[in-house]
Order: sequence, then structure tokens, then C-alpha cells
Amino acid sequence: MWKEFKAFIMKGNVLELAVAVIVAGAFKAIVTSFTNDVLMPPIGLALGDVDFSQLAITLQEAQMNDAGEVLKEAVQIRYGAFIQTIVDFLIIAFIIFMLLRTYNKMQAKKEEEAAPAPPPGPTQEELLTEIRDLLKQNQ
Repeated sequence: MWKEFKAFIMKGNVLELAVAVIVAGAFKAIVTSFTNDVLMPPIGLALGDVDFSQLAITLQEAQMNDAGEVLKEAVQIRYGAFIQTIVDFLIIAFIIFMLLRTYNKMQAKKEEEAAPAPPPGPTQEELLTEIRDLLKQNQ
């Protein structure tokens, strides 16, 4: 069983997938930082100094004791965090689209370069000569 597992893990596709998952995790962190720290603050400022991470609909207020300690957390629908997640997704989807588009263009160029040129056909003069010879034979 160990040998089968080792053979499975050492296959190229599994290793490539593992690398892709690790790179995607790092890429997600970059996109999240870009969205939260670069993109959303100016958008929030343009919309009237809105902090998207704090946008929420409170369904139930937090319960506090006399000392000001939270006994029960507030129940909220945090739609601001959802908006930021959608922006993250759109950025990642756009970058993946651009990468795949570039990859497909490169593949198409390789296929065009690799395709052998069709063998040259007979020239017009050769065809006319052949027709003339066939006509002579039939007479």
C-alpha cells in the first residue's frame, strides 16, 4: 500500500496540483491585501467615507453586563465583508482569465509554427500540359 501511495504522490499531476494550491493560497493573500488595503479605501472614501469591512445589518444587539463586558455577541449580517469577498473573486477571476487567454494564444502560435506546410501542388502550366497530353492520347 505504501508503494502505491508513493507512486500516486510522485505522479506529475499530483505534484503540479500541490504547487498550484500553494501558489493560489499565496496569491489569494496578495489579492485580499490589494482589495482591503489599496482598492476598497478609495472606493469607500468616494462613497462618503464608508469602511466596507464594518458594513453590517444588526439583527440583535450585543448583550453586556454592568461592567461593560460582552455576555453575548451581536448577531449581524456582515454584507461589507461579502462585498470585499466578491471584489477579491472578480480580481482573481480576471487575472486567471488573462493568464488563460495568454496561454491559449501562445498554444495557437506553437500549433501554427509546428504545422507542416502542405506539399506544393502542380502549377497551372503543369496541369495544362497534363490535360493536353491526355487529350492527345484520347484522339
